[in-house]
Amino acid sequence: MQNIETLDELNALKQSEDALLILFGGKECNVCHAIKPKLIELMAENYPKVRLVYVDCHVVTDICSQNGVFTLPTLQVFFTGQRFIEEVRSFSLQKVMQDIQRPYSMVFSD
Repeated sequence: MQNIETLDELNALKQSEDALLILFGGKECNVCHAIKPKLIELMAENYPKVRLVYVDCHVVTDICSQNGVFTLPTLQVFFTGQRFIEEVRSFSLQKVMQDIQRPYSMVFSD
């Protein structure tokens, strides 16, 4: 999972990647630290073509505010530059996996 340091970097990834998952967290957020490894594992198993990135909102506050993130953790999933999923604070990783299935299969139909 790549750490994002600038707003330009994140915006470029949103436009260039077919599928992008962004986890907004923080060094003081225990829930963020708990779900991050589980999320990495689930995505690698189920959706390996999705690019994973992490934004530490305690370090780069401007990126979080520009993306409407005011509560941690926040998870956003983009397909072809469009946001399909946004989950905030308390959410089920299994539900996220189910929600990704349809757009993922449409974008990466082999």
